[in-house]
Amino acid sequence: MLNNPFITYGYESPEYFCDREEETRRLVGLLTNGNNVALISPRRMGKTGLIWHCFSQKEIAEHYLTFMVDIYSTNDLADFVFRLGKEIVSRLRPWGQSAIDRFLQVVGSLRTGISFDGLGNASWNLEVGDIKAPEFTLDEIFSYLGSADSPCIVAIDEFQTITKYPEKNVEALLRTYVQQCRNAVFLFAGSHRTIMNEIFASPARPFYQSITMMNLGVINDVSYVEFAQQQFRKYGKEIEAQVVDDIYRRFDGTTWYMQKMLNELFMLTGVGECCTGEQVDIALTNILHQNDDTYRDMLFLLSAKQVALLKAICKAVKATKITSGEFITRHKLTSASSVQKGVKALLALQMITATRGCYEVYDKFLAVWLARQYGWGGD
Repeated sequence: MLNNPFITYGYESPEYFCDREEETRRLVGLLTNGNNVALISPRRMGKTGLIWHCFSQKEIAEHYLTFMVDIYSTNDLADFVFRLGKEIVSRLRPWGQSAIDRFLQVVGSLRTGISFDGLGNASWNLEVGDIKAPEFTLDEIFSYLGSADSPCIVAIDEFQTITKYPEKNVEALLRTYVQQCRNAVFLFAGSHRTIMNEIFASPARPFYQSITMMNLGVINDVSYVEFAQQQFRKYGKEIEAQVVDDIYRRFDGTTWYMQKMLNELFMLTGVGECCTGEQVDIALTNILHQNDDTYRDMLFLLSAKQVALLKAICKAVKATKITSGEFITRHKLTSASSVQKGVKALLALQMITATRGCYEVYDKFLAVWLARQYGWGGD
């Protein structure tokens, strides 16, 4: 049993996973029936956890080789190939040297970068710079996936990152390999809705009409209340339903913020005690204090105009018509052109999000911190 049942990073087991029953059935059904899927949701909504949860279901775990590669921090095709190859070797390691030897028989360009100790445990000794011919190695990797002893499911997280690669043919290249690989299905997960829709729903793009689109929303509030109370009770603790509901409404039901707040509240509640609303502000203050230096450093790196725009969007909570004279005047901004320039910069830094003309501060804890710092509430 974990010391704290509210997981804030990664995936532990179904025991600590909240709801998503319908999404799990849908995604498992699509993948096991040969459908390539694009899974789209804002960051911190729990899509990565859902993927691992689906991989743990017996329909997948007992019949498929599963691979998950996060390409959020990759810079080019060589970096992509490096992460994919490393993930495959990592996931094959529990199957022993013979499984990795089978991989290296096909992917010869990586053979010299992988060694084995006396127990047959594999070590990955490559760096990104060792991928000298990424398209050739990628071709080898897909050859392996196509000929693996078991069918494969490959999940690529933050897939929209490929649009920033300097190579111009990555989408077409991957589309060709995916279509030709009959022994694997692919799950493309992404957090940037606009870019993901452009990749998969635009007739001008290679992936058009080649996958099933699936959008991931919030877990419903009733399920979260039940989950939270159940987890508290397992450890001899209680939490008022209203507390969970208040957190849910404050953070729009976003999974990571729910988990982080419940994790902190669980720490504050002793065995035999009941968590009440009085502890919510203590928990939130603790979290903000932990991030205080980080948030100050983030603001220090912004220009004065960018800070002013960030504050204006935060104060509006869900800001619309931000280039209008009314918005500019109310928040003492300089001009519409300055706002447009600032929005572009803040979006690139992922400090704000934009959905159908509505702008919000991306980090909901940062939004509360800003509100408290500049005196318009935040509670």
